[in-house]
Amino acid sequence: MLRRWVTLVSGLFLFALALVLGLQSGLGAYSWVVFQDGLARHTVLTVGQASIAVSAIVVGVSWLLGVPPGIGTLANLVLIGVFMDVLLWLGWVPEATSFVGGAIEVGLSVILLGIATGMYSGADFGAGPRDSLMLALARRTGWSVSWVRWALEVSVTIAGIVLGGSFGVGTIVVALTVGPAVRLGFYLFGLDAQGYRRNNEGA
Repeated sequence: MLRRWVTLVSGLFLFALALVLGLQSGLGAYSWVVFQDGLARHTVLTVGQASIAVSAIVVGVSWLLGVPPGIGTLANLVLIGVFMDVLLWLGWVPEATSFVGGAIEVGLSVILLGIATGMYSGADFGAGPRDSLMLALARRTGWSVSWVRWALEVSVTIAGIVLGGSFGVGTIVVALTVGPAVRLGFYLFGLDAQGYRRNNEGA
């Protein structure tokens, strides 16, 4: 159990680091961060606090639609936002000053998004807030998970652009490459393509 908790928290920290890398790249953040950054620009919230607020709403809607949160869902809701704010406050991730530097940060962001997703999913404490909403909407609409996820990502990105969030070519690159990165993360942590443990490893 201790190992699972360490894996969960480590995965959430790496996920937050990946999001901050995209934000600091200057080339465009991950879709949900574009939205959260836009919210932060128009409110008193920090980017991390906006992440927590958005996640809380997403979890509430998912619960109403029939997908209750797990302990991992709640940890995801709180810790990613906290870790993002701490990383930005400490200044551990420098703001890119050139296209090459920004491209490197976007590349690292994609890799870490995949590894981190595999880590916190492999801990098996429940789906993240956005994954819960994706599952709830897929069940209610009858649409495939892929189409629902695509619709959510596009919707929040457009909302973030309207709010002036950090959108750019990096956002598009992450959207096109994060799928394969997540599949790699799943493989590294013993999960199949659907997020189930392969051959009951670790059961």
